[in-house]
Amino acid sequence: MKFIDEAKISVLAGKGGDGSASFRREKYIPKGGPDGGDGGRGGSVFAVADRNINTLVEFRYARIFKAQRGENGRGAQCYGKAGEDLVIRVPVGTVFTDVDSGEVVADLAADGQQVCLAHGGKGGLGNVHFKSSINRAPRQHTLGEPGEERDLALELKVLADVGLLGMPNAGKSTFIRAVSAARPKVADYPFTTLAPNLGVVRVDNERSFVIADIPGLIEGAAEGAGLGHQFLRHLQRTRLLLHLVDVSPRWEAGDPVHEARAIVAELKKYDQALYEKPRWLVLNKIDMVDAAERDAVVAKFVADYGWDGPVFVISALDGSGCRELSFAIMDHLDTVARADDDAQDTGTTLSD
Repeated sequence: MKFIDEAKISVLAGKGGDGSASFRREKYIPKGGPDGGDGGRGGSVFAVADRNINTLVEFRYARIFKAQRGENGRGAQCYGKAGEDLVIRVPVGTVFTDVDSGEVVADLAADGQQVCLAHGGKGGLGNVHFKSSINRAPRQHTLGEPGEERDLALELKVLADVGLLGMPNAGKSTFIRAVSAARPKVADYPFTTLAPNLGVVRVDNERSFVIADIPGLIEGAAEGAGLGHQFLRHLQRTRLLLHLVDVSPRWEAGDPVHEARAIVAELKKYDQALYEKPRWLVLNKIDMVDAAERDAVVAKFVADYGWDGPVFVISALDGSGCRELSFAIMDHLDTVARADDDAQDTGTTLSD
């Protein structure tokens, strides 16, 4: 199934049924009086997050979602039947934004979370409501109210604890294969990853985290170059970013320090909050560097790059260093989770 993470839809709640202007008429009761019932309310449009759905592809073909209108009221004070609500199922992590106002209507970040996107219209009143001592035979009744209508933009942001950054062919797909059961495509040419991949990394029987791999970034991604800019949104919910850099001796001309800086620059252009997330440097493909030169290669890159944060040296191909990195990530996430719990207990909020 093709991965679609953006869509636009229109939701139309049902109109309320009209009230009835009816009079009771029975034999020998010539002045039975008003007995018009109320109209039923219109159906509302709801959205529910479903963990069994992982793409917005359905909304590429179905763009208009309309709930049922309410039935009109009838005589004998019979109320009209309410219109049925319409429930739209979307992937967990879907954000709804009103196209006209730009307001975020809902952010469904948990399985089963539900929100009303458009409220159904109220049913009209029957003439029985307008009876009074001076108006014994009212013919007034009201029409049902129209349901809400909205044009909405849907944006899917996958839920992952850790996100992978890097140039095409930095080894991100190989890394996610090495530490999880995910099996993204791996090849010796760039842009083998065309859609985000999620993998669950289990460090022991009780502890695990979710890692997200997005298509490789290139310089100018924030302005639309390459593929990765389309998927940067999927890193916005993560708590930690791993910046993978290829430090192998490559035959093609390329400066890994310039490439690493270009990636960080693209993050900053796209979203300042994403740029400020905790970020670790992961030097990959160390197996392709001569053993006697590895320490010097790593030291030179870190010095030239001017990096003073955490550095991990791995080979995603043979798995060396991957286990140690996974445990370090898990310990970091546990620390962040405990800090968040403490913040909630004291009534404060910590940012990622």
